[in-house]
Amino acid sequence: MSTLTLNAKTRTTTGKTAAKNLRKVGSIPAVMYNDKGEATMLEINEVEFNKIWRTVTPTTSIKLVVDGKENVALIKDAEYNIRTDRVLHADFFVPAADQKLVMKIKIHYTGTPAGVLKGGFKKERNNQIKIKACIADLPETITADISKINVSEALRVKDLNLDSKVEVLTDAELPLVTVSPAR
Repeated sequence: MSTLTLNAKTRTTTGKTAAKNLRKVGSIPAVMYNDKGEATMLEINEVEFNKIWRTVTPTTSIKLVVDGKENVALIKDAEYNIRTDRVLHADFFVPAADQKLVMKIKIHYTGTPAGVLKGGFKKERNNQIKIKACIADLPETITADISKINVSEALRVKDLNLDSKVEVLTDAELPLVTVSPAR
């Protein structure tokens, strides 16, 4: 896992005019929330943020450096203007290091099931699961190899190879991918 770093400065001005002035000089207004619900207003470089924002998943942790102080954060939300292709505002969440977070994470499938090569039909039943873990233990992505699934078999949640520090909240018997026989 690569470490993504984003530099930020605290800001004192608020309101529409202040936000527009920030955007004119190439910055984005942002807010950083901690585990107690306290908010800190930030300004971040638009180009630097876009490089990170366009490559992360909802469970990717980044190093947010605010006035020289490092925080491990998640990008919780970004207000995006589709007409101008610009981010207008960003929200960050900095949980306590030992706080367990409940997140939904998508599963990416690789390979072609063996049953499909024998004439069966692949059906993706679910492509996301709910997990619980500390921010340092959150997986960026979950990739599952489905090439060993034969006809009338299924890949289930319990078949995923996850770190022992990650607790899966989704039912272990839930089928993710099935291969049904040809009719």
